[in-house]
Amino acid sequence: MTSKQKNILAISVTSVIIIVLFVLALISSYIPLNDENTVGNTPGNLNNNGYFCEYDGRVYFANAYDNYSLYSMNPDETDIKKLHDGSSSHICAGGDYLYYAMANAGGGSDLGSVRGSYGIYRSKLNGKSATGMDRCHIVSMQLCGNYLYYEKLDAKSSISLEKIKINKKDKQTVNPDAIINPSCYVDGIIYYNGTDEDHYLYALNTANDTSSVVWQGNIWNPIYQNGYVYYMDVENNYRLCRYSMNSDVVEILTNDRIDMFNVYGDYIYYQVSSKDAPALKRMFTDGSSQELVREGVYQNINITSEYVYFNGFKEAAPVYKTSTFGPVNVTTFDAGMQAALAELD
Repeated sequence: MTSKQKNILAISVTSVIIIVLFVLALISSYIPLNDENTVGNTPGNLNNNGYFCEYDGRVYFANAYDNYSLYSMNPDETDIKKLHDGSSSHICAGGDYLYYAMANAGGGSDLGSVRGSYGIYRSKLNGKSATGMDRCHIVSMQLCGNYLYYEKLDAKSSISLEKIKINKKDKQTVNPDAIINPSCYVDGIIYYNGTDEDHYLYALNTANDTSSVVWQGNIWNPIYQNGYVYYMDVENNYRLCRYSMNSDVVEILTNDRIDMFNVYGDYIYYQVSSKDAPALKRMFTDGSSQELVREGVYQNINITSEYVYFNGFKEAAPVYKTSTFGPVNVTTFDAGMQAALAELD
């Protein structure tokens, strides 16, 4: 083989390698699109900081025993795996990816702390290939089809509604002024309450990002399920009610003042606000069979198909749990604590 032939062969081989690497890079960076009706997490979980998200047979959660680092497990709390360091929240899942907010992890927790970045991230379901989507602080977030909608908090404490496509393209400001919680997404519509001139129920059509009034109620944190909108009644001491979209009828579910609630299947779990008898309670979605879960003040009510998780007010740990549908039996989330301890070994 002559020198000229050797040079041509070397150039040809190099060109093929470059082409192959380019094709592989394109394939690895390709993000398959979701069905337009894909929902990242339940609105009730996201209204409670989105620390737990159940998707395709796995539960992805921010482990409070490990500075809220990202973990995954089976719904029965077996096969726990740590996916990523850093304090995570507003966890969403869809397709082959997780989406979550991460805060600076400079502080400590019961079982150690790490340093990290802040912003919105996308990773594979195994936690690998984490990619920053937007470096910002957020108030709320939801995966709506192929877009992440999120309330962005700027340095001046101003809030705007933003969106970005899951492939990190087409970043837009949806509304630069209004406070719009995107957590309740159903069939292409984001249901939210007004915050400025009124507290009406609004619908934001994600096809064109325009809003319209659905009902002139006085509501907070709406959750849509099976034709009903569950909400906190602002005008009447934040009692829990539901509004029928079909019959235009309001039902009072409890006259207790509540701080937060979550709806899952046939149950509502809610925190009663009371100086004398604060408590976490549950009832059926029609308001019947009200029962005590645990006395005290709790927050971050997150629900999976197996368990309801919550913790004491301003207390990251212990994390408590009880069966979602079975008899009330409050214990602690020991599996999460043991997994965090194993990471320290």
